[in-house]
Amino acid sequence: MNNPHLFRRTARVAAATAVTFATLGATSPTAPAAAQPPDGVRSIALYGFDPGRRALPARRTEPFSMVGVTWADSRAELGGTAQVRTRDSVTGVWSGWRDLELDVRTPAIEAGAGAGVDGMRAGTQPLWTGPSDGVQVRVTGQGGASRLPAGLRVELVDPESDAAEATSDAAAADAARSDAADSTAPEPVVVPRAGWGADESLVLSRAKYTTDTKVVFTHHTAGTNDYTCAQSADIIRAIFLYHVQGQGWNDIGYHFLVDKCGTVFEGRAGGIDEPVVGAHTYGLNTDTAGVAVLGNYNTATTPQPVLAAIAGVAAWKLGLYGYDAAGTGELTAANDNGKFITGQKAVLNRISGHRDGYPTECPGNNLYADLTAIRALATAAQTD
Repeated sequence: MNNPHLFRRTARVAAATAVTFATLGATSPTAPAAAQPPDGVRSIALYGFDPGRRALPARRTEPFSMVGVTWADSRAELGGTAQVRTRDSVTGVWSGWRDLELDVRTPAIEAGAGAGVDGMRAGTQPLWTGPSDGVQVRVTGQGGASRLPAGLRVELVDPESDAAEATSDAAAADAARSDAADSTAPEPVVVPRAGWGADESLVLSRAKYTTDTKVVFTHHTAGTNDYTCAQSADIIRAIFLYHVQGQGWNDIGYHFLVDKCGTVFEGRAGGIDEPVVGAHTYGLNTDTAGVAVLGNYNTATTPQPVLAAIAGVAAWKLGLYGYDAAGTGELTAANDNGKFITGQKAVLNRISGHRDGYPTECPGNNLYADLTAIRALATAAQTD
C-alpha cells in the first residue's frame, strides 16, 4: 500500500469499536425544568409568553464552569441577543450581564456527524465562566419583536464531572508525536486528547476523512481571556462536552486548539496527521483544518507564542501535502453559508481566518490582522 495516510487510517478503522450514547431528551420550552445532567452538561429550558423573549430568572444551580444557549432547530439562526449572568461559587458575587456570541451555525451537519439534522441543536458560542453555581439568562429577538427559535435552553457545563484521567504533560507531548509522512516543516508538539481528559465513550462515531488539507482556518473561541493556562485542559474538555452533549455533534469541532501560552492541543479525533473532516467553518469543512485560539481576540492582543503556535501547526499540516503556507487554495462550498453558495469555488489563502469563509467576526479583529505575520512565520518554518 503506497499511501501512508490510507494505511494508518485502515489500521485505525480496524481497531475502532462502535460507541453510542443516549440522545438528550428535549426539555419543555415553557417551564424552567432542568434535564438530567448527561456527563457534565445540565440543560435548563428558557420560558416566556412573548415569542420574541425568553428568560430564566436568577437561580442557584449545580456547579458549572461554562455556559451557552442552544435551540432545537439546528438550521435556525437566533437574531437579537443572548445574555447571561453567573454567580461565582467561591465569592458568591454575581457577574454583570455578558453577551454570548451568536454568529455561528451547526457545521457538523456538513460533516455528516452526530445523529443527523434532527439530532443536533444550534447554539451560541460557549462562554467560560470559571467555577459557578448560579445563572440568569435573557434572550431577545431582533429589535425585541422577531420570533425566537423554539426549544431554547441554557447549557451548564461542568468539565470536572466528566474528567477522564489526563496524562502528564511530558507523557502527553510524547504521545502526540505522529507517524506522519514527511512534511516541509517540523512537526509541532501537540498535547493529545488524553492530555486534556477527553471522554472517548461520548464520541458517537469514528472520524470521517477526505484526501487533502488545502486550507487552515484560524478561529477564536470568543468568550473570555480571563483564564490561566493551567485551566486550558478544563476549557477544552468543556467545549468538547458542549459540542457533543449540548449540541449533539459527533466530536469537538476544531482539529487543534491553542491557549494563550502557545500550547497546542489535539482537537477532533482521527489523527493529527490525517485529513479529518472537522466542524468549524460551515460550508467549507472539506479539505480544511481548523485551529482555534482560546479567548476573545476582538479585545485581546495576540501573544507572540500564539502566533508561533498557529504558524507551526499550519506550516506542518499544509506541508504534509506539499503546499506553500504563503500560497492560495481552491475550495468548493458544500452549503449556502451567507458568503458562498453551494458549488461555488472559493480561492482562499492557505492560512485564512474563519471570516474569509463564513460571515462572522471570528477570529477577532486583532488575530485576523495578525494572519500576515502568521503566514510569514509559517513560510519561514517550511524553508528552514
